[in-house]
Amino acid sequence: MASDLQRKKASVVFTAMDVNDDGFLERADFEALTDRWTRIRGEDGADRLREIMMRWWDALSATADGDCDQRVTQEEMLAAVENLSAMLDLVTATAESMFEAVDEDGDGRVTASEYARMIQAWTGRDVPGDDAFARLDLNGDGELRKSEFVTHWVEFWVGDDVETPGTHLFGEV
Repeated sequence: MASDLQRKKASVVFTAMDVNDDGFLERADFEALTDRWTRIRGEDGADRLREIMMRWWDALSATADGDCDQRVTQEEMLAAVENLSAMLDLVTATAESMFEAVDEDGDGRVTASEYARMIQAWTGRDVPGDDAFARLDLNGDGELRKSEFVTHWVEFWVGDDVETPGTHLFGEV
């Protein structure tokens, strides 16, 4: 059974990903997220970003679309989240792919501005990211390396501790 925190985290992400606000996640939502993200950061790397986002949709639909209707409900997503601790390889692979998407210039580091654009793309609005980024940047060097990002991603999707930095990967819960 998912904890209240896990339900809150899943709800934050579900709401952000449900671009058309119809109560379902569908391939079209991931395409719309990709389009929004591309508009924010520019066309450079758009094909790679689209590939990463569609792979995430494929992974989500494969693990969460219980009735195989090509739509994922919030409850289906939550049921999948409950089982992610047994699928750490998938969670880690998704984190590594998402790191590539967020690391716009491919330098192996995510800066506060890159992170802020990710949050803006997910939510569709300007969201102050400095506090959230500072919480994630444990050594205070102004950037996240892939290993840090992966750790926070796993904390978000699998963890159940409000105090871990990754709990707030997508903003306040």
